[in-house]
Amino acid sequence: MYWNLAMMDWNNTTPDLNLRTNDWNVTTTDWNGLTMVQNVRTLDGNGKTLGRGFIEMLNFLSATFDRKPLKSRILMVLRIMQFIYYPTLAIVAVPANVTTIVILSKEKCGLSRCASHYLVAMAIADLMVIIFDLVLRRIPFAYVEEHHFLEGIPVCNIHAVLLFAATDCSVWFTVTFTFDRFVAICCPNLRSKYCNVKTAAVVLATVTGLSCLKNTFWYFLFTYQYYHRSRHWLCWVKNELKFSPVWGAIEFCHYTLTPGVALILILLLNVLTVRHIAVTSRSRRRLHQQSNRNGTKDPVMKSRKNSIILLFLISGNFILLWSVSMVYSINWRMKLLGYESLYLPLFVMELGYMLQMLGCCTNTVIYVISHSKFREHLKNVVHYPFTPIVKCIKL
Repeated sequence: MYWNLAMMDWNNTTPDLNLRTNDWNVTTTDWNGLTMVQNVRTLDGNGKTLGRGFIEMLNFLSATFDRKPLKSRILMVLRIMQFIYYPTLAIVAVPANVTTIVILSKEKCGLSRCASHYLVAMAIADLMVIIFDLVLRRIPFAYVEEHHFLEGIPVCNIHAVLLFAATDCSVWFTVTFTFDRFVAICCPNLRSKYCNVKTAAVVLATVTGLSCLKNTFWYFLFTYQYYHRSRHWLCWVKNELKFSPVWGAIEFCHYTLTPGVALILILLLNVLTVRHIAVTSRSRRRLHQQSNRNGTKDPVMKSRKNSIILLFLISGNFILLWSVSMVYSINWRMKLLGYESLYLPLFVMELGYMLQMLGCCTNTVIYVISHSKFREHLKNVVHYPFTPIVKCIKL
């Protein structure tokens, strides 16, 4: 079937661009077996594929909007948004994380050295995720319809190990930071022994090593070829392996551990922290009111308040942005194993990936909101390139 999209006549020719558009018969099937058009193929005069373009997808959506079900329309809108969303996110996230690393490494933001080490590690891990996942995976899949050019690069299994290891580090660094703050606030007897730079270095190195070791099995389960027929599969996997109980158990454990177990641990630690703060704050407030006749604020409570705000913002942001992707991944793997408990449309997967990528650049915004000293250093970093120009103008 040919669609008359204003730029084509009924002979499928364009007098201005000398292009002809092939039929829109490339379809995929969602979990209900309903067909929805996924790719838009534009062919030049020689029959070569030009790829799926932003304008072509907009034209196709407008031409078939009324005839498509709601879930298909949402899916197409999200994929159109990704043309702008993913490159913009990469442009913002890379300098934001680099700037965060530079500022926090100076340890002049009023945070403890221990907390600064964890936050720097989180920013480095987020930067690695942006490079390996967003730049080298999401953007190419969003802009290129057929990924044949990737077949000549035999590094997919290595790419998978690096990507999943960086993702694990990003997730579990957040857990270790949450646990560090829990010990600092709720366990005064362990505070001096655990909340120090040496322990932080050991914990971060251990998490990094375990993350790399845990994800080495992807090197042997994946092939070295990129899977170019799907938007989100990374490497080729044999069908007998993909649907085998062994593969299913490994992948199910992978998605359950990261970020499933991590989310549970963060929630549990935050609940315990809130409970401890609610108990100690009341008693400390009463003692401070009795001994304080000048009306001065309690510096300990002020410092604790800043730490709590930072902790809850980071934890809440992580839980909010990772939940959708986690639920869809676990549900999809259970469906492949024959246990379908919940139907989730394909647009939930796209939305989950978009939110997950957003989580790699929001910590900088959190630091700006919660710490005035970080805002001051950020202003200095932004103004630094323009300082020589201002001096030259004054001279």
